[in-house]
Formats: sequence, C-alpha cells, structure tokens
Amino acid sequence: MTQKPFLEVKNLNVAFPTEDGLVQASNDISFSVARGETLAVVGESGSGKSVTSLAVMGLHDRKRTQITGQAFLNLETGPVDVISADEEVVRKLRGKAMSMIFQDPMSALHPYYSIGNQLIEAWSLYNEGDKAAGKKRAIEMLDLVGIPDATKRVDEFPHQFSGGMRQRVMIAMALMNSPRLLIADEPTTALDVTVQAQILSLLDKLKKEFDMGVLLITHDLGVVAQVADRVSVMYAGQLVEEAPVDDLFYTPKAPYTLGLLKS
Repeated sequence: MTQKPFLEVKNLNVAFPTEDGLVQASNDISFSVARGETLAVVGESGSGKSVTSLAVMGLHDRKRTQITGQAFLNLETGPVDVISADEEVVRKLRGKAMSMIFQDPMSALHPYYSIGNQLIEAWSLYNEGDKAAGKKRAIEMLDLVGIPDATKRVDEFPHQFSGGMRQRVMIAMALMNSPRLLIADEPTTALDVTVQAQILSLLDKLKKEFDMGVLLITHDLGVVAQVADRVSVMYAGQLVEEAPVDDLFYTPKAPYTLGLLKS
C-alpha cells in the first residue's frame, strides 16, 4: 500500500510476571496496517496473537503486564502511541479510532439488555443526541450487517439470536462509530462453514465501505486465503514470516509456515 499505515506496531513486547518468572507472550513484534487492507495474523493457540491485539487496544491490566515498544495510530491530528499514552487517552480512542470484535459474542453481549440498548450505549459514548437518534443508528447498522427486520429485532435480546446473527451484532457494535481500524479476534471460530463465509464476506464489504484497516487474528488458513491482503505468521510469541497472501501460500519461507500449510 502506498498510503501511510494507520497502525504501526514497532518492537512490541508483552510479558506477564509470574511466581515462576517472566512469561514472554509477545517478543519484538513489528507490523503495520493501512486503511483499506486486511492483515491476517496467524498461528496456533498460545502463539501470542490475541495478547498482541489486546496490547494495541490498551486492554491489558497495566499492573499485571509489562509492555514495551510502540503502537502508533496515525490520526488526522497526528500520531498517538497507545502503549505510552495515558489510559484515558487510549480509552477515548477505543470504539472510535479503533474497535474490536471478540471471539465469543455470547459472552461479549450482555444477556439482560436488549441488542438495541447495547448498540445505543456504544453510540452515545461519542455522539450527542437522544436515545431515538441512537436507536435510528442502531437499526441502520443492524440493517447494514444483514440482520433482517432490524426495526423489530433491535428490541430483542442476545438469546433470541443465532450464533451467526450475534456475531453480526458484534460487528455492528464495533462499527457504530465508524472506526478506522477494526481488530477481529477469531471472528468465525464458533460458526459453521456457511455462516463463516457470510461473515468473512461481510467484513470484506464493510472494510471497503468504511475505508478501514482490518487486523484479523486467526489460526485458520482457509479464512486467510479468503480475505487477507498480507499475512504475518506468529510462533511462540515471535513473528517468523510476513508476506503478501499469494506469496505465503505459494512460496513460504519459514519452516513453521510450511508446517502450518501442510497441516
């Protein structure tokens, strides 16, 4: 991509102090994501993918985590390093400049609040207006992510939605405030193959519509082949290879990448 990356991660280290010593979860990680492109970060469970993305979102407990390095968001007002920035600054960027879809929509959505109220709450953090304006935006977003009869379903509760529909709600919530970066952490793990394909196609469509960068965390190379522009491969907390998606599939360089492809 010729444009300046929206997210630039440089030499990121995430470690957790334990009674048995320091556990290094991410080690000297560097990558970038531009608006309008999808970077897939792949690797097996425990390779450090999610830990890295949570550091970018500022969601680690700083008292229990050692984080060094930099993660710049190149905003219109200038770059902000979310690693060294004050927690209040990062909190105001979350949901607005950058947003995240988590693995399990059932645990991420509150069971006792209607879908509409949860979407309205996300909208009202960054927008002035009454509940009616928020509800209108919520219905627009539900419609955009392909939930039929959004005007009626906005008042329903998470348990009334299927797994695929709940995942669509999570995508709608993440995009309520038109972020420039979307981090999707295993967004299709619990879904069957048909729904998985629909969700990936939807993310690709919304990426173009919102002109946002997508950081896709996954262990599924089928998912990578379908939507990624570039791929970073992680193993044991380290980046072992980064390449355009076609190069990675046809001419992998790292032995671990070859092993992943063969598996």
